[in-house]
Amino acid sequence: MSSKPVKAKKLQIPEEGLFDARTLGWPRMLLLGLQHMFAMFGATVLVPLLLNQYGLPMSIQTTLLCAGLGTLLFHLFTKFKVPAFLGSSFAFLGGFNTVANLNTGIFANMDGTAKLPYALGGVVVAGLLYLVMALIIRLVGVKRVMRYLPPVVTGPIIISIGLTLASSAIGNASACWWLAILALGTIIVANIFGKGMIKIIPILLGVLVPYAVCLILTLTGLIGPESGAYIHFDAVASAQIVGLQQFVLPKFDVSAILVMAPIAIASMMEHVGDISAISATTGRNFVQDPGLDRTLMGDGLATSLSALIGGPANTTYGENTGVLALSRVYDPKVVRLAAFFAIILSFSPAFAQVINTIPSAIVGGVSFILYGMISAIGVRNVVENHVDLSKSRNVIIAAVILVSALGFGDGLSFTIGGTTITLTALALAAILGILLNAILPGKDYEFKADTGVQFSAPTEDK
Repeated sequence: MSSKPVKAKKLQIPEEGLFDARTLGWPRMLLLGLQHMFAMFGATVLVPLLLNQYGLPMSIQTTLLCAGLGTLLFHLFTKFKVPAFLGSSFAFLGGFNTVANLNTGIFANMDGTAKLPYALGGVVVAGLLYLVMALIIRLVGVKRVMRYLPPVVTGPIIISIGLTLASSAIGNASACWWLAILALGTIIVANIFGKGMIKIIPILLGVLVPYAVCLILTLTGLIGPESGAYIHFDAVASAQIVGLQQFVLPKFDVSAILVMAPIAIASMMEHVGDISAISATTGRNFVQDPGLDRTLMGDGLATSLSALIGGPANTTYGENTGVLALSRVYDPKVVRLAAFFAIILSFSPAFAQVINTIPSAIVGGVSFILYGMISAIGVRNVVENHVDLSKSRNVIIAAVILVSALGFGDGLSFTIGGTTITLTALALAAILGILLNAILPGKDYEFKADTGVQFSAPTEDK
């Protein structure tokens, strides 16, 4: 019996999902690829926008290029099996913000343009930590490694990342509160009440809808440059339609490395959660095949290579997992099409300048959700993995992490051999959490690699 490509006029997807999108034909595959690009787009370009608010001038063109290349590299290392898209990581925003505010040692009197390469150097090292973790997992097994990073440690760290960024969201939103509220409201309405495509691109709509309002008000002269909602087009008019990306080479300093590298602990845990979520969505256990070591290696190399040319850290995107669940098309080739679209857009300086015209209040309104989502992911990590907070050891670990991350506003600086080293609040929180978990008795979790589930509470007879 021969099998022929499906020529159905009506789009029909099997209940168990579709793993070969070629049966739909190339036009539909291209549309599905565009859908994945739209899902990642808003959050991915928001990272360089936020970094520019911090005074660190990262290129949108370079960010899109790194997202596309990073995704293709990830697929290469995972044997082209995992339908994941790698976009800009928000977990590292706190680290970038800290580097932007460093004023000790070599960073004294240094502007944001000069500080960005050092932040990128820290991201390079953070990405290499993924490779170390991947090697350890391959040598000793995933179960032994993950016992030192249970959700009672990673959950509060992820929660802290979002909370430490909250003031940045307020600062941007305060430039024009009604505009920030419009952006926030658009995201909520699209996500809660939207259908189909609308529901999976709430972040993008949260930028486009208020931007359209600002555009109308600007063109009609109803608002002025002092309003906080005015759009300036000077840079757009002078930009080329096609042009190369702006690359920045990293530099390395111990303080900057200690700022950025520990964040890899939280981002690796996010990675484990994302791979587990994709496994659950598609019904295939990617923790086992191609293996967590391979997915970590692909993610880490994508992050390091991105920072080597001036891009942000990369991470597997939950937004695209949502697209998989909605469309039930699980073919990684569709995700790779999205990566090619991102690479093509990265060659347009005019497009990047249009993105730069977005008022900071819109960025602030969108950040309300995104920063909160980071903390919510941490809460979900704690809840779904049944962390027992009635036990004193777990409460102590979580409490020390949260207070350290939020209390050490400027981190902890000390000098070794004439070199000033700064441990950020998040770095201190991560170190203390891991140490307390290793020292305190009464561990109550177990990692199950065979199911793709991160941690679960053991039963009474264990």
